[in-house]
Amino acid sequence: MTGDNAFSEGPLPLFDSDEVQIVPPLPGGRLPSYVTDHRKRLRARFMQGGAEAMPDYEMLELVLFRAVPRQDVKPVARALIDLFGDFNRVLSAPVARLREVHGVGDRIVEELKIVEAAAHRLARARVIDRPVISGWDAVLDYCHTTMAHRDTEQFRILYLDRKNVLIADEEQARGTVDHVPVYPREVVKRALEVNASALILVHNHPSGDPSPSQSAIAMTQQVQAAAEALSVTVHDHLIIGKSRELSFRAEGYL
Repeated sequence: MTGDNAFSEGPLPLFDSDEVQIVPPLPGGRLPSYVTDHRKRLRARFMQGGAEAMPDYEMLELVLFRAVPRQDVKPVARALIDLFGDFNRVLSAPVARLREVHGVGDRIVEELKIVEAAAHRLARARVIDRPVISGWDAVLDYCHTTMAHRDTEQFRILYLDRKNVLIADEEQARGTVDHVPVYPREVVKRALEVNASALILVHNHPSGDPSPSQSAIAMTQQVQAAAEALSVTVHDHLIIGKSRELSFRAEGYL
């Protein structure tokens, strides 16, 4: 579908009690013309210029149009951006925190999490079952998409076969805003279970600064020693910040 048909709206829904009807509808369930005109203008700008032509809160409005077809969603979009900072952080925000925003109910939460899951799946499709070393930029994009905007630390492991093809991507642990427990023995044990010949360690820093801590350096060295004893190679340990990443290999820690 093209044009407005690609964003067609369904009939008037029954609103959840926690989704505030910001603009009272006109008789017949119609929205005031200024709201419908605003939606048409945003859609036209998106179709003509793409996401680059729109600030974060307007991209968020486009997403919310589908969840809330009979309300002015601009106040909710702006409130979400004000609270979380940008479009990506809104999508990756915990459900409980999203619900703290006035006007956010089940439909909005579901729509945001669907878009987040779609973004993760698209990024993952570019790296799974493909050689990692020759597609390093795609690996970094995937890691940033899935981890850069989380508000707690997550530790993931990318498992590779003998040809450095990604065969598994698994979350090994998650923790608080500045700590995640990692057990080198479990990392290597899982590598053997999936018949991996190499691995890449990845974790995020919710603070945005990817500088490694001494504990992260020590843990990486422990994983490397355990892996080498079983002929498993640790290619790298990546720390994902908000806008950039740090490679242990490039920095000389491996």
